Amino acid sequence: MPGIWIGLDAAARRRNWWWTGFLTLVCVGAAVAVALSERAADRWWWVGGVGGFWLVGFFYMINRGYGRTLLTPKGMEFRTFVSRRSVPWSEIVRIEKRRHQGRSGEWWDVCAVRVRGRALTVPGVFTSRRWDADFEEKSAVIREYWSRAVVG
Repeated sequence: MPGIWIGLDAAARRRNWWWTGFLTLVCVGAAVAVALSERAADRWWWVGGVGGFWLVGFFYMINRGYGRTLLTPKGMEFRTFVSRRSVPWSEIVRIEKRRHQGRSGEWWDVCAVRVRGRALTVPGVFTSRRWDADFEEKSAVIREYWSRAVVG
């Protein structure tokens, strides 16, 4: 079975960029509001805090949007904006979909649970839509590779 790349398609990356832009606008608005309303001595601490929050959020969104996974007969290779990691199939005990919920919505991703119980989020597989066929297909392909490696 040849290797296959799992990642976001162009439309999903575009949506990710729109949400990154929205995060940027919210943070710029908050920084401007704080800069105009606070005393000069306190202003830069608040603006710096909002800027730090934006930087962390921006980095997370870029890393999430460009993360990919290479599925091979030997295991999975995770590739994100800043790291690369290989996990052999023998270390994985199950593949599971996880639902996350926050105040502003919910999203799903796929995790590979390792022998010692630590879950690794699979880059390139997430969605915020309840019934996303692309997400389900990627999840099924990962499970198929894993089941073939476990059986074979």
